Amino acid sequence: MATILEREATLDDLREVPEKAELVNGRIVLLMPTGDVPGYAGDEIYAWLRLYVREMGIGRAVSDNKGFVANLPHRKSFSPDAAYYIGPSGGMGFFPEPPVFAVEVRSEGDYGPAAEEQMEAKRADYFAAGTQVVWDVDLLSETTIRKFVAPDAHTPTALFPRESIADAEPAVPGWTMPVSTLFEQ
Repeated sequence: MATILEREATLDDLREVPEKAELVNGRIVLLMPTGDVPGYAGDEIYAWLRLYVREMGIGRAVSDNKGFVANLPHRKSFSPDAAYYIGPSGGMGFFPEPPVFAVEVRSEGDYGPAAEEQMEAKRADYFAAGTQVVWDVDLLSETTIRKFVAPDAHTPTALFPRESIADAEPAVPGWTMPVSTLFEQ
Protein backbone atom coordinates (compact mmCIF):
# COMPACT_ATOMS: atom_id res chain seq x y z
CA MET A 1 0.00 0.00 0.00
CA ALA A 2 1.41 3.41 -0.93
CA THR A 3 0.40 6.90 0.00
CA ILE A 4 -0.57 9.05 -2.95
CA LEU A 5 1.22 12.33 -3.62
CA GLU A 6 0.89 14.50 -6.69
CA ARG A 7 4.66 14.51 -7.02
CA GLU A 8 7.56 12.15 -6.40
CA ALA A 9 7.99 11.61 -2.66
CA THR A 10 11.23 12.57 -0.90
CA LEU A 11 13.02 11.50 2.26
CA ASP A 12 11.52 14.60 3.92
CA ASP A 13 8.05 13.26 3.06
CA LEU A 14 9.01 9.87 4.47
CA ARG A 15 10.10 11.46 7.75
CA GLU A 16 6.54 12.74 8.19
CA VAL A 17 4.94 9.27 7.93
CA PRO A 18 4.10 7.92 11.41
CA GLU A 19 3.96 4.28 10.27
CA LYS A 20 6.80 2.00 9.19
CA ALA A 21 7.45 2.79 5.53
CA GLU A 22 10.08 2.86 2.79
CA LEU A 23 10.64 5.15 -0.18
CA VAL A 24 10.59 3.09 -3.39
CA ASN A 25 10.07 4.27 -6.97
CA GLY A 26 9.22 7.77 -5.78
CA ARG A 27 6.39 6.52 -3.57
CA ILE A 28 6.04 6.00 0.15
CA VAL A 29 5.31 2.32 0.67
CA LEU A 30 3.66 1.56 3.99
CA LEU A 31 4.81 -1.68 5.60
CA MET A 32 2.27 -3.74 7.47
CA PRO A 33 2.75 -4.11 11.23
CA THR A 34 4.13 -7.51 12.08
CA GLY A 35 2.45 -10.15 14.21
CA ASP A 36 3.37 -11.67 17.54
CA VAL A 37 5.66 -14.51 16.42
CA PRO A 38 7.54 -12.63 13.66
CA GLY A 39 7.92 -9.64 15.98
CA TYR A 40 9.37 -11.84 18.70
CA ALA A 41 11.88 -13.32 16.24
CA GLY A 42 13.04 -9.88 15.08
CA ASP A 43 13.42 -8.76 18.69
CA GLU A 44 15.50 -11.85 19.50
CA ILE A 45 17.85 -11.21 16.59
CA TYR A 46 18.26 -7.60 17.73
CA ALA A 47 18.96 -8.78 21.31
CA TRP A 48 21.68 -11.19 20.15
CA LEU A 49 23.22 -8.48 17.97
CA ARG A 50 23.13 -6.06 20.91
CA LEU A 51 25.07 -8.54 23.06
CA TYR A 52 27.67 -8.79 20.28
CA VAL A 53 28.00 -5.01 20.07
CA ARG A 54 28.44 -4.72 23.84
CA GLU A 55 31.10 -7.44 23.83
CA MET A 56 33.00 -6.27 20.75
CA GLY A 57 32.48 -2.52 21.07
CA ILE A 58 31.96 -2.22 17.32
CA GLY A 59 28.89 -1.15 15.36
CA ARG A 60 25.27 -0.82 16.39
CA ALA A 61 22.49 -3.36 16.78
CA VAL A 62 19.34 -1.87 15.29
CA SER A 63 15.79 -2.95 16.08
CA ASP A 64 12.65 -2.71 13.95
CA ASN A 65 11.17 0.48 12.49
CA LYS A 66 14.38 2.40 11.86
CA GLY A 67 15.06 4.15 8.55
CA PHE A 68 18.24 3.73 6.52
CA VAL A 69 18.97 5.97 3.53
CA ALA A 70 19.66 4.21 0.23
CA ASN A 71 21.13 6.06 -2.73
CA LEU A 72 19.64 4.01 -5.55
CA PRO A 73 17.76 5.43 -8.54
CA HIS A 74 14.51 3.69 -7.57
CA ARG A 75 14.90 3.21 -3.78
CA LYS A 76 15.75 5.84 -1.20
CA SER A 77 15.28 3.90 2.04
CA PHE A 78 15.11 0.59 3.88
CA SER A 79 13.46 -0.37 7.15
CA PRO A 80 14.60 -3.89 8.09
CA ASP A 81 13.21 -5.90 11.01
CA ALA A 82 16.68 -5.98 12.62
CA ALA A 83 20.11 -4.89 11.44
CA TYR A 84 23.78 -4.40 12.24
CA TYR A 85 25.18 -1.00 11.31
CA ILE A 86 28.77 0.30 11.24
CA GLY A 87 28.35 3.64 9.45
CA PRO A 88 28.21 7.22 10.71
CA SER A 89 25.51 8.44 13.07
CA GLY A 90 22.32 9.86 11.64
CA GLY A 91 21.71 11.96 14.74
CA MET A 92 17.98 12.58 15.01
CA GLY A 93 17.48 11.61 11.35
CA PHE A 94 17.63 8.35 9.44
CA PHE A 95 20.81 6.31 9.38
CA PRO A 96 22.73 7.92 6.48
CA GLU A 97 23.59 4.62 4.77
CA PRO A 98 22.32 1.03 4.70
CA PRO A 99 23.31 -1.54 7.33
CA VAL A 100 25.98 -4.13 6.56
CA PHE A 101 23.58 -6.84 7.79
CA ALA A 102 19.80 -6.69 7.35
CA VAL A 103 17.11 -9.06 8.57
CA GLU A 104 13.71 -9.48 6.96
CA VAL A 105 11.32 -11.61 9.03
CA ARG A 106 8.36 -12.92 7.05
CA SER A 107 4.87 -11.98 8.18
CA GLU A 108 1.52 -13.40 7.09
CA GLY A 109 1.53 -11.61 3.73
CA ASP A 110 5.08 -12.60 2.77
CA TYR A 111 4.23 -15.86 1.00
CA GLY A 112 3.49 -16.79 -2.60
CA PRO A 113 5.12 -16.03 -5.97
CA ALA A 114 4.55 -12.25 -5.89
CA ALA A 115 5.96 -11.96 -2.37
CA GLU A 116 9.01 -14.05 -3.35
CA GLU A 117 9.69 -11.71 -6.28
CA GLN A 118 9.37 -8.64 -4.05
CA MET A 119 11.71 -10.08 -1.42
CA GLU A 120 14.32 -11.04 -4.02
CA ALA A 121 14.12 -7.54 -5.54
CA LYS A 122 14.54 -5.98 -2.10
CA ARG A 123 17.60 -8.17 -1.39
CA ALA A 124 19.08 -7.05 -4.72
CA ASP A 125 18.45 -3.44 -3.66
CA TYR A 126 20.13 -4.04 -0.31
CA PHE A 127 23.19 -5.44 -2.08
CA ALA A 128 23.28 -2.65 -4.67
CA ALA A 129 23.20 -0.13 -1.80
CA GLY A 130 26.10 -1.77 0.05
CA THR A 131 24.58 -4.29 2.46
CA GLN A 132 26.76 -7.40 2.67
CA VAL A 133 24.40 -10.02 4.15
CA VAL A 134 20.60 -10.37 4.28
CA TRP A 135 18.69 -12.97 6.27
CA ASP A 136 15.29 -14.14 5.03
CA VAL A 137 13.68 -15.48 8.21
CA ASP A 138 10.76 -17.84 7.59
CA LEU A 139 9.37 -19.18 10.86
CA LEU A 140 6.99 -21.53 9.02
CA SER A 141 9.76 -23.28 7.07
CA GLU A 142 11.97 -26.13 8.20
CA THR A 143 14.83 -23.98 6.91
CA THR A 144 14.16 -21.07 9.22
CA ILE A 145 16.90 -18.73 7.98
CA ARG A 146 18.13 -18.36 4.43
CA LYS A 147 21.37 -16.37 4.35
CA PHE A 148 22.16 -14.33 1.26
CA VAL A 149 25.57 -12.78 0.68
CA ALA A 150 26.16 -9.96 -1.79
CA PRO A 151 25.89 -9.87 -4.71
CA ASP A 152 23.64 -12.94 -5.14
CA ALA A 153 20.08 -12.04 -4.12
CA HIS A 154 18.67 -15.22 -5.66
CA THR A 155 20.62 -18.16 -4.23
CA PRO A 156 21.19 -18.48 -0.49
CA THR A 157 24.77 -19.22 0.57
CA ALA A 158 23.62 -20.99 3.74
CA LEU A 159 20.45 -22.51 5.15
CA PHE A 160 19.91 -22.62 8.90
CA PRO A 161 17.22 -24.96 10.27
CA ARG A 162 15.69 -24.54 13.72
CA GLU A 163 18.31 -26.61 15.58
CA SER A 164 21.37 -24.95 14.02
CA ILE A 165 23.62 -22.00 14.78
CA ALA A 166 23.33 -19.14 12.28
CA ASP A 167 25.95 -16.58 11.34
CA ALA A 168 26.07 -13.36 9.33
CA GLU A 169 29.64 -13.62 8.03
CA PRO A 170 31.30 -11.59 6.63
CA ALA A 171 29.11 -8.65 7.76
CA VAL A 172 29.19 -9.47 11.49
CA PRO A 173 32.54 -11.19 12.11
CA GLY A 174 32.45 -13.93 14.74
CA TRP A 175 28.78 -13.43 15.65
CA THR A 176 26.49 -16.44 15.86
CA MET A 177 23.01 -17.08 17.17
CA PRO A 178 21.07 -20.29 17.94
CA VAL A 179 18.12 -20.37 15.52
CA SER A 180 15.95 -22.03 18.18
CA THR A 181 15.91 -18.75 20.15
CA LEU A 182 13.61 -17.28 17.49
CA PHE A 183 10.83 -19.42 18.88
CA GLU A 184 9.36 -18.71 22.30
CA GLN A 185 10.09 -21.49 24.77
